[in-house]
Amino acid sequence: MPDEGLMSPSSSTTILLIDDDAFFLKLLSEAFSSSGFEVITASDGNEGVKAFIEKRPKVVICDLIMPGMGGVSTCMTIRKLAGEKEPIIALLTSMFKGPPRMLEAPEMGARIHIPKSTHPLNVVILIEQLLQRLFEGSCRAA
Repeated sequence: MPDEGLMSPSSSTTILLIDDDAFFLKLLSEAFSSSGFEVITASDGNEGVKAFIEKRPKVVICDLIMPGMGGVSTCMTIRKLAGEKEPIIALLTSMFKGPPRMLEAPEMGARIHIPKSTHPLNVVILIEQLLQRLFEGSCRAA
């Protein structure tokens, strides 16, 4: 069994991907799976909230525009359900272009807004960097 200190933050990290676009969901899922994440997928907000309650993933990436429960409501519901153990929550949106944005306070239920045009492997790298920061911060606090 590997030494826990040598494990990457993505090792067995559970991520929940929520998107009504089956093709995009498959692309993201494959990118995260091949990087060592345990991937859970949901095709809409209601299914995503149920999956969050059952699995409690460390990361949630949610599409902004979906039928039924949209991304904002989904992210806000998940944040409320998570309480103090809030996961990294990112919104995927085609509403803006440019680089991903990290916000001090959540906007539309998420602190990270990622343009949907971002290559799936770049989304993985961004999430790995965020997990690394959390991992290093928790090591320093211990």
